[in-house]
Amino acid sequence: MSLQTEFEFTLPMGYVDREGNLHKRGTMRLATAMDEITPLNDMRVQANEAYLVIVLLTRVITRLGTLTQVNTGVIENLFAADLAYLQEFYRQINETGRTTREVICPHCSKPVEVDLANLGGES
Repeated sequence: MSLQTEFEFTLPMGYVDREGNLHKRGTMRLATAMDEITPLNDMRVQANEAYLVIVLLTRVITRLGTLTQVNTGVIENLFAADLAYLQEFYRQINETGRTTREVICPHCSKPVEVDLANLGGES
């Protein structure tokens, strides 16, 4: 059995770069202890605790569309829905090592598996 350390995702809205290109599909790797510790020394995080998620996501997102680099500027300019999605995706893969989560169907009240990697749809 091998450990999966990278997970593909699709953003619900997508990041629009300066040229107007839309980037929705990406890859996030599992976080290390250092990924969670290092941002605490960042002056932006020390000045504003809410900035922690920006720095942390920058460290673990390895690809977003055709961008050559995912930096804090990219994460800062995501739509709020995409930021919330990435926070939940981060929690899910780092807590369980899977992109699926069991939820209760609102119609039939039975448990169903939902794949968080594909909530944003295909693009």
